[in-house]
Amino acid sequence: VQLQASGGGLVQAGGFLRLSCAASGSGYTFSRSAVGWFRQAPGKEREFVAAVSRSGGTTDYEDSVKGRFTISRDTNKNTVYLQMNSLKPEDTAVYYCAAKSVILTAPLPVKESDYPYWGQGTLVTVSS
Repeated sequence: VQLQASGGGLVQAGGFLRLSCAASGSGYTFSRSAVGWFRQAPGKEREFVAAVSRSGGTTDYEDSVKGRFTISRDTNKNTVYLQMNSLKPEDTAVYYCAAKSVILTAPLPVKESDYPYWGQGTLVTVSS
């Protein structure tokens, strides 16, 4: 499977962006995958941001983005979104999406090591 992350850019603090993670490739069922967003700020390790279950019914967020970011998925479009509102300069990072095939009852994966498939990343820069 190929994951294409897009939607990054430069925005002022308090602004918003919507990131997209589009899946393509034969032989892989994206609708049976949990999908996560991670980010890596300059000089820091990559960290978990948000994840959504294969059904879309379960989500999880890193504490600093709760109430500001929303993860969702459109199964028909094989796409997962990350709506980011009230952006802060500390949200500046390269954002990556990742996918993992899971059974319906699996716990939501939230660790980087849980995910075998990764997109190339999209840069989000929030100016103060």
